[in-house]
Amino acid sequence: MRTATKATRTFSLDREILAEVKRTKGDLSESERVNRLLRTALDLERRAALEREIMGFFAANREDRAERRAFESASRASWARE
Repeated sequence: MRTATKATRTFSLDREILAEVKRTKGDLSESERVNRLLRTALDLERRAALEREIMGFFAANREDRAERRAFESASRASWARE
């Protein structure tokens, strides 16, 4: 388990969210439940950002491959004429 430095902050939460936290907290305190939910949400955000970065990387490589194939085709045609 993590050793955490606790800091008290004030946030406004919708009543529906508070009710859901209370309903699903089980043996945890409401603060522990909220912290777990926030960690999960932040992890999902990081994964989504990484996924977007990966998609951008591979999208750029597809264009490079198309350009490379066009260059190779033109080179072969040029060599065939010589």
